Parts: sequence; C-alpha cells; structure tokens
Amino acid sequence: MQTLSYSSQPPSPNTPSTPHQQSRNSIRLLSGILAVNILLLGSALVCGAAFSKVKVLSDEEIHIYLTILLILTTAWMIFYMVHTASRTQAVLYKDSHAGPIWLRGGLVLFGMASLIMDVFKTGYSTGKLNCESPVKVTFPLVQLVFVVVQTYFLWVHSKDCVQKQSNITGCGLMLTLATNLMLWMSAVTDESLHQTREEASKPNGSFDHLRDGSISGCECTHGACEIFEKGFYYLYPFNIEYSLFASAMTYVMWKNIGREIDDCSPHKISFRTKGVVFGVIVGLLVVIAGLGVFVVYEVEVTGDASKERVLIMYYTFCIVGLSLMSLASLAGSVIYRFDKRTVVSTKNPTRSLDVALLLGAALGQFLISYFSIVAIVAEKATRTVSMLNLTCSCLIILQLCLQNLFIIEGLHKQPYHAEPPVVSVVFINEGTSRSNPYSPSLKNDNDEPSPVENSLERSSHSHDFSSTTHSSSSRMSWKRRALKEISGFLLLCNVIFWIIPAFGARPQFENGLEEWVYGFSMWVAIVNIGLPFGIFYRMHSVASLFEVYLTS
Repeated sequence: MQTLSYSSQPPSPNTPSTPHQQSRNSIRLLSGILAVNILLLGSALVCGAAFSKVKVLSDEEIHIYLTILLILTTAWMIFYMVHTASRTQAVLYKDSHAGPIWLRGGLVLFGMASLIMDVFKTGYSTGKLNCESPVKVTFPLVQLVFVVVQTYFLWVHSKDCVQKQSNITGCGLMLTLATNLMLWMSAVTDESLHQTREEASKPNGSFDHLRDGSISGCECTHGACEIFEKGFYYLYPFNIEYSLFASAMTYVMWKNIGREIDDCSPHKISFRTKGVVFGVIVGLLVVIAGLGVFVVYEVEVTGDASKERVLIMYYTFCIVGLSLMSLASLAGSVIYRFDKRTVVSTKNPTRSLDVALLLGAALGQFLISYFSIVAIVAEKATRTVSMLNLTCSCLIILQLCLQNLFIIEGLHKQPYHAEPPVVSVVFINEGTSRSNPYSPSLKNDNDEPSPVENSLERSSHSHDFSSTTHSSSSRMSWKRRALKEISGFLLLCNVIFWIIPAFGARPQFENGLEEWVYGFSMWVAIVNIGLPFGIFYRMHSVASLFEVYLTS
C-alpha cells in the first residue's frame, strides 16, 4: 500500500504560487457574481409576491423559479459525483475540519424532517388541484428529490478540496448555496405570513386589516388537508435549519476549492459523558420547565383574562434561564483564563464561518431587544409585564455577549489530548547487576559513571517527573469537567430557547407596547426580520457548543 506523501504535492496554501492564487481568486469572483445575481433576483421576487400591495408575481410563479433552481442544482450535484469527483487527481486533499460527524448527523436529521414536510405539502396541494396550479404539487416533489441528493452529496463530499474543473465546481457550489438560501428565504417568509395570519384570526386583535387577504375560497377535496397543513407548518423550523446547515457546508466546500492542505493527522475526538452530571441535570430541568411554559403559553395566551398571567410566567422563565446561562458563560470564560491549551491560529474556513455566523445571527436578537428597550423606556411603562419584558431584553443582550465570548474562545482552543504524556522509566536491579560477574561494569576505566549508572540516576528523576505529570493531569481534570458541565448545560438551554420561538411563541405581538409605539407595519417587519436570525442563532449555538464539549 502506497503511503500518501504531502511533500510531493504542490506547495501549501500559506505560500502559494502567484498563478495558483490568481486562479482561485478568479473562481471566487465568477461564482460569487453568479450567486449574488440569483439571490438578488430571488429576493425581489419573493418579497414582491409576499409583501407588495400589488403582487408582482403569484405563488405559482415563485414556485416555478424555485423549481428551476432545484432541478439545476440537483443536476450539477449528480454531475459532480459521477464525473468530477471520479477524475484522476480531482480531489487530492481532504479538509479534516470540514463536515464533522455531528454536523452531517444534524443535516440528516433535519433532512428527514424536510422530507416529511414535503410529503405533507404534496398531500395538501393534491387536495386543492381543482382550484390551484399543478406547480404546487410539482415543487415539493422536486424538493424531496433535491433533499435526498444533497444530503448524500454533502455526507460524502463535504471534506473535498477540489483541484480539477475548478470553474465548474465553484459555480456549481455557489448555485447550490444560492438555492439553499432561496429555500430558506421562502420558508421564513411563508412561516412569518402564517404567524401573522394566526394573529389576524384572533378575536379583537390588532391584525383585523389582514383577515380579508388571508381568506381563500379554494376548498380541499379530501379530509386530511387540515392535518397536512398543520403538519408542514410545524415542520418548517426543521426545514429552515436544514437549508442553513447545507448552506454552511457548501460554503466551506467552496472555500476549499484549490486548497492544498498538509493535514494528514487530525485530532481524533470522541464523545464521552462520563463524569458530566450536574450541568446536564440542570439543563434538563430548564428544558422541562420551558416545555411546560410553552404548552401553557400556547393554550392560554389567546384568552384576554389569562394573557397577562401567561406573559408574566413566560418572562419569568426567560429571566431565570438567561441569568443561569449568563453565569455559566461567565464562569467558562474565567476558566479559560487558567487554561494552558494553545490557541489555534491556522486558517480554517469552518471555524471562521462558525464565528461569523454566531456574531451575525446574534444581530437578530439584538435588533428586537433594543427596539423593545427603547419602546418601554420611552413610554415609561410601569406594568409588571413591561418591566419583565425590559429585564428580559437586557438579559438577552448580556447573555448573547457572554455566550459568544465563551463559544468563540472554546472553538479556538486546541483539543485536550485523550492520552497523558508517556514517561519512559528504566528499572534496573542494582544488586543483581553489581553481583553478576558477567554484567558490564558500572564504572569505566577513568572511574566515571557508565551509561548504565546514568540510566539509574535518570530513573530516579523519572519517578518525580511521573508524579508531577499525574498531579498536573489531576489539576487539568477539574477544568475539563467544568467546561464540559458548562457546555452541556448551555447546549440544552439553547435547545429550549430554540424550540419556544421556532414552534410559534410570539410574545412580541402579545404585550402590545412595541406595536403601539412603532406601529403595526414597522413592528411586524422588525420581528419578522430579527426573529428568524434569532432562531438560527440558538440552533447554531447548539452545534458550536457540542464542538466545544467534544474538544474539552
């Protein structure tokens, strides 16, 4: 078996040749222009169809545009797997940091939920074929095939550093990225409009002017339409996360085009839960309490008599949970001050993307929180709900800052080595060696210590070094355990803070203060822009915290 030698390959990316770097820049420029044009055109079409008073396009025409993108992207992925990846020297390198197993596992999980959503959409649209376009049946079927092909493609090829057909691969990956972002944008828009219509259907709500536009005269031909509709709207959060996961993995593949990596011995990190108890237990208690609050919120928030009580319960839970998360993040950052692990300084597209997504997605929560704070302070509101809302908004900002600091520091730390350093100790039976006439003399002719005697002296020092190493390992163990406890706790808390808004809780529309200050149209726009980023932030934090847990 031939051993792969990286020294015989082209030079590392840290010292690239000028033509090589120019080629990579040209590929990025060409494919980037393609992606920007697809996204801008798609954004104009989706927003024009959803929010314009005079509809630019109907839903059927938007689905046609998305279906074309799905077909082109699926065809390119099949071409890549069949032709490009199978060519000689097409993929000389693999990026060990790209597409970790937990990320690919999450992609498969969300992909399965997306497949179920597409089945529900197909069943729902089939029942309305008598009055709606067949495109609404075609689109979910094409999307189903796309999800299957893309999931397999990213599972197998997410680590590829392509060296051949770079132009075609770069444009194909940017087409894939733009398609996933378009699907994300379309799903977020559909879900936001659905939530707005839900608010419009409430009695005595402030959304009365939206009701007429949300009523459709199209009747379903079978009795399962309502079940299918509720089902795929509940699965929208998983489909949204699937599109974002796929976009992130595709972007890393695009960044790795033409990259030459000397990384043949990556760290092997295993998932272990031994000794991690307290953080997981407290995190599970927060999750259980959050699920209870969410169920009560969904059941009772529509009643005028119980609305204020439910909002007080909701904000109280958020304040307690965010306070615990802030303290845990602060404690983790303090522990990092005593952590002697080296900081990873090498270029890594995956890590850079994780940091950028954390910081960028947090802006959605910042947007809503700051607008709420300004509204409450400006109105000098003294109601209990308003004061709890103010406290909760301030804690969200603090918690996001502390958690980002903890996660980013953790992502830039070298993983702990699973095995302690090996200490070589020489044991020699001194009495036997001196009494044996056939043993070599411990002294040389000049009465200087022989190599064997030196070995005896070094062995005595080795015992001291071994005990020192053991003591150091014991000191490190409490840091590792504490970091794992904190990471596990924050991971579970972020799960419940993802579930509550992702599945329909909208307290921003229930307390009424921000809507009264900013006006209905502006406040709905703020929430519909910021909330999807906030939901994505929580899920991406879960993925990043899982990586911090593993490397701790």
